[in-house]
Formats: sequence, structure tokens, C-alpha cells
Amino acid sequence: MSHDRRPILAVSVGEPAGIGPDICLALAQHNFDATLICIADPDVLSERAKLIGSESKIIEVGSVTDCRPHSPPYLTVLPVKTTVPVTPGSIDVRNAGYVLECLDRAISLARKGRADAIVTAPIHKGVINDAGHAFSGHTEYLAEHGDVQAPVMMLVSGSLRVALVTTHLPLRDVPNALDESKIANVIGVVADSLINHFGINHPTIGVCGLNPHAGESGHFGLEDDDIIGPAISRAKDARLTIRGPLPADTAFTPESRASIDAYITMYHDQGLPVIKALGFGEIVNITLGLPIVRTSVDHGTALDIAGSGAAKPNSLIAAVRSAIDLIGNNKQ
Repeated sequence: MSHDRRPILAVSVGEPAGIGPDICLALAQHNFDATLICIADPDVLSERAKLIGSESKIIEVGSVTDCRPHSPPYLTVLPVKTTVPVTPGSIDVRNAGYVLECLDRAISLARKGRADAIVTAPIHKGVINDAGHAFSGHTEYLAEHGDVQAPVMMLVSGSLRVALVTTHLPLRDVPNALDESKIANVIGVVADSLINHFGINHPTIGVCGLNPHAGESGHFGLEDDDIIGPAISRAKDARLTIRGPLPADTAFTPESRASIDAYITMYHDQGLPVIKALGFGEIVNITLGLPIVRTSVDHGTALDIAGSGAAKPNSLIAAVRSAIDLIGNNKQ
């Protein structure tokens, strides 16, 4: 990104029957030092605005070159049409293709250098799969379309950062999915991001063990000694400090959090319940290791409150601001 212009962010609205349209409309009520391009069906946004009483004003554009810096109460929209009409709270598999098209347009803009980052509102994995598209999550989809072998999901709330070695796997499959090379790679990707994007010169990374008490010297499992420990040794770098394997039940005490810049956990529900309990609604989901900057919300589609006006846009606002910060801090 040239430093003489505002960053350009492509925002995909996600599942149209969920709260994606609601919270994207809320962006128009906030100031951002950036150009936001909301990729969505403008009719869906207009109908949702009437339903929730939003005063946001939609401006349709034909291309990025037609966009202007973000200015409340306007929301710039690059149109993509839904296949069938949208009813808030009622998903329709016929609109799954629309969801993926919005995401694909955002990815394309970023890969072509026409957007500096993408920000994603929540999607519904089930309806996409039910429509016949193999889809396990944004992280995996972005990796596939970015020719990236091993992206890393990290959730951020203030100074608490939690990254995952495995993402959307059944728990019974996690031990077999762990290997020394994968864990060492995640440590390296997280370290590079902390240094190059978060401005932390010598980060401290805490790596959680897999088993209770980090295996208790092999009594509660061998993965901690045989896989995680060697991975930490392999990832040692003069630029950072690595602690672990840490027993996960004590890794997140206030004292530990005060000295650790990022945690690496072995599976989805090892670290994410901690960060979501402490900061739900304010958390940003960041995909590390991609050739583009990508941030997202920390919640799902919330179909039960879509169109009610009850959806809170805090996480999406934080995701937009985080993307702007990551672009500005980029040392690469």
C-alpha cells in the first residue's frame, strides 16, 4: 500500500439471512481512515436498513476506481445479486453461491492489488455444504485460493492473542493431526506476524500442551514430550522467546497473560473459550500466513436476531480497525 492514500478494505457481507447485513450497515455510522467497499446485494441491504431503522445511505459503484474514502452515513457497495429473495433468519441453500461469490470478489480484489485487505462478516458453513460446496471455514477457503499450505487462525482481543495449530477438526482427530513440523511452522508464522504486523520486537509465545498437565512426563499422554516439545526446540529463534509446553489449565492466568504476547493452542476449543469468555463481541479473527491481510468477526450468523436491530457490530468494527492497523504496521 502506498502511504500517501487511505487503505482500501473489501468487506464481504456473508450469509444474507444472518446478521451480516445488519452489522455491515452499522459501519456507515462510524469513522474509518480508509475506503470501505461492501460486497453485497444492495437490495438486501436497503430492505434490512428499513427493517432495523438504519439511517445508513447506500452508494452503488461499478468498480474500485469509483470508490471514495469512507464517510458516514454512506456505505459504498459493489453489487452482487442474491439468487432468491432473502428472509432474515431463514437460510436458503440457493443463496450459498451468492455468499461464495461475494467472498471470491473480495479475494480477487486483494490478490489483484485493488484492495489492501479483506474483512469478512459471518457465513453459515452448514448451508454452503448443504448446497454442494465443500467448505470448512474462511481460513481453509482463503488458504486454498491463496495457494497457502498452512494458514494460521488467530483471535485477538486487546493484548490477548490466541492462535490454533488445528482448526475445525473433530476432537478425536486432533492428536493424529499434530506433528513437529506443523507446530514449528505455526510458531514461525505467529512470530513473523507479531514482529512484522503487530510491532512487537521480541515477542514471547506460550505454546500449550495437548494433554492434562502437559502430559505429566508421559503419564497422561506422549504428544507433549514427543511432538510439541521437539517442535518448540525446532522453532527456537533469536528474535523471540518460546515457553512450553504449558499446561493449558494454568496457561491463561492473569500473571501468565501479562508476560505472553501470543498463545498457540493445539485445537479449536482449547484456547478459544478463554478469549471468548474474556472478550466476546470485541474479538477479531485474523488469518496469518496469507499473502493478503484478512480479518473477521468472532461470532456466527445469529439467525435468531437477524433483522431485529439487536445485533451488535462491535466485532466487525474492531475487525475493520484491526485491518487498518495491520496494513499500517506492515514491515514486509
